[in-house]
Amino acid sequence: MLSIVSAVLFFIAFLINAADISTNDTFTSTNIMLLGLTVLALHLAGVGSGWSARGRRR
Repeated sequence: MLSIVSAVLFFIAFLINAADISTNDTFTSTNIMLLGLTVLALHLAGVGSGWSARGRRR
């Protein structure tokens, strides 16, 4: 789920950059890209995966 969110953030950052849309200082393409990288890092770290190491016993 988090990887889909990061892909959407990267796409929005690409659209802002490609269309040369002027935004305020908060929503620049670089800031949205950094948010996407943060979400992608959380996804790779396993946050929000729903699986718990303690919950799986055999």
